[in-house]
This record gives sequence, C-alpha cells and structure tokens, in this order.
Amino acid sequence: MGLLNNQCDQIANLLKEKIRRKLSDYAPESNNMPFHVRLLGQDRMALFSFIQSINTTLGTSVFEQVAAIIAAANFKRALNQYKDFNNTISSQAQSAIQHIVDDLRAARAKPNKPAEIAEILRVAQDGTLR
Repeated sequence: MGLLNNQCDQIANLLKEKIRRKLSDYAPESNNMPFHVRLLGQDRMALFSFIQSINTTLGTSVFEQVAAIIAAANFKRALNQYKDFNNTISSQAQSAIQHIVDDLRAARAKPNKPAEIAEILRVAQDGTLR
C-alpha cells in the first residue's frame, strides 16, 4: 500500500518548509578548522558543513513528523515527541543487559537476539525500579 496523495503533499510541504528555513537561518557552527580547510578547501568544507546540518535537521525534526503523517492514516492517534511514559528499568533488567553487553564485547557469547530479549524480559520486573 503506497502513500495517499494527501500524505505525499504533507511530507513534501514539511520538507520544503524545513529546507527553506535551514537555507535562510543557516550559520556554520565553527569556522576554526584549518586542517580540514587546507585539505579539502573552503568551498567543500562549507558544503560539508551545510549537508551535515541538513542531516541533523532531518534526524531531529523531520523523520518523526513523517512517521506521524504516515501513521495517522492507519491509527486513531499518532503523536510527536511523546513523553508520557514510564521511564524506568528494574535493577535486574539493567544488570542482565550489562551482562549481555559485557559477554558480547569480550566474545564470550555470540549475538542471539531472541535469547537476549527473553533473558531481559525474564527479570524485567525483578529488583528495584530506577
């Protein structure tokens, strides 16, 4: 199932608005990169800086809005910047996650997503909530 015409228009308008705003408000974060400038040239550095800024804008303020536009056609509710959730983890779940990460880093275990998820869920309600 493709996107509805309405969704395509909303996404196109969102992208146009964000890029136009970026073009009018853009200011490089740092002009102090002498090694990069000597290596690549001022024009390429300016272009790289602008592209990096566009990538940041897409990641922080566009992708989530596009997801909400797409979701709105299929769900009763689609929210941006949802913050009303219980941001806690049990001490045992945190310990299990750390143990899994340590074993993977030390090559004592191979990645096994189903087993790792099962282990975390097994202890998710044990211990104190943080």
